[in-house]
Amino acid sequence: MPRVKIEAEPASLIVDTDNAALLIIDMQRDFLEAGGFGEALGNDVTRLRGAVAPCQAMLGTARELGMLVIHTREGHRPDLSDAPPLKLHRGDPRNRIGAPGPMGRILIRGEPGHDIVPELYPLRDEPVIDKPGKGAFYQTDLELMLRNRGIDTLFVCGVTTEVCVNTTVREANDRGFRCIVLADCCASYFPKFHEAGLAMIKAQGGIFGSVAPSPPLVDALAVLSRRGTKRVAI
Repeated sequence: MPRVKIEAEPASLIVDTDNAALLIIDMQRDFLEAGGFGEALGNDVTRLRGAVAPCQAMLGTARELGMLVIHTREGHRPDLSDAPPLKLHRGDPRNRIGAPGPMGRILIRGEPGHDIVPELYPLRDEPVIDKPGKGAFYQTDLELMLRNRGIDTLFVCGVTTEVCVNTTVREANDRGFRCIVLADCCASYFPKFHEAGLAMIKAQGGIFGSVAPSPPLVDALAVLSRRGTKRVAI
């Protein structure tokens, strides 16, 4: 049984990698790339881009080990039938969901900006969850996928820390999944929100989950991979 010890906050953990998955949340072009929706809102997208290289390292090692990798994208159907009116009517009309944006219609499935950045692009056999909300469990089959594969632990990466990452971790916690949020693999347009988002997850003895840096985990998983301890894909 391949196990790794993770020095996390609030306490170290031992994880059976056969029962773990890597969940990469919303690393989409419109949020991370210059000229996209995030920048059009006045945000500094380089703050999100900083999470790409750590995510790449974690993703590469997870793939080498044969770990289940799941990607998510936030977005809606082209006819907006799955978008609540409250969400549709928020903010400047020029930057609302479905409006023309720098990379196609904003947060619409199938548009260039909705897709995942090239550096982290999913392989053909890696599930992609298209979610209509902030949380990856809301109105998706993510929980079914995890239960079917016997997953009990999620290594969580993505953006933004305080919104979709935090929402997903809370949903996972309520469903009995253990979440380990990889701090450097997450990011926010607002550094203080990133720090607050991580603090809330690990507070009170890990009320929603644990927080850890990714490099020691990547190194530990690489050792397992070199030993040939790989999970057979289901």
